[in-house]
Amino acid sequence: MKKTLLIVLAIVSLSGAYAQERTTEKPRRERMTLEQRNQLQLKRMTANLDLTPSQQKEMAVIIADQNSKREAKIAEIKANKEAKKQLTADERFKMENEKLDAQIEHKAKMKKVLNKEQFEKWEKNQEKRNEKMHKMKRAHHQKSKKDAVE
Repeated sequence: MKKTLLIVLAIVSLSGAYAQERTTEKPRRERMTLEQRNQLQLKRMTANLDLTPSQQKEMAVIIADQNSKREAKIAEIKANKEAKKQLTADERFKMENEKLDAQIEHKAKMKKVLNKEQFEKWEKNQEKRNEKMHKMKRAHHQKSKKDAVE
């Protein structure tokens, strides 16, 4: 009886230690600077769409503008999250509306700079990217649900 109790106790303590070990997070990688990310994004776009030098110059400005706006928005969202501020329905509507306006504006700029073939290819790449992001988001959400149950 004592042996059985000791074995059960050992198994429970080991499984508890293992469960605690799994929750440790990996150290995060250092983020690249905004300029480095802009440059890499421009090079990827140049490789994918065969941009001309004049298109590259115009795209560099568009990319820098878009990424700086995104960084500012991310900082605003983080500040709200840290302050544990709950957005009202009107604030969420305004935020979503601004996001959609920015997407429309960005698409118009891209259409202006790229030729028809390049623009179609860019749109196709954007659709693939969005599908991939939604898939990852769903997977992350499922993982979060699973972790919450355990």
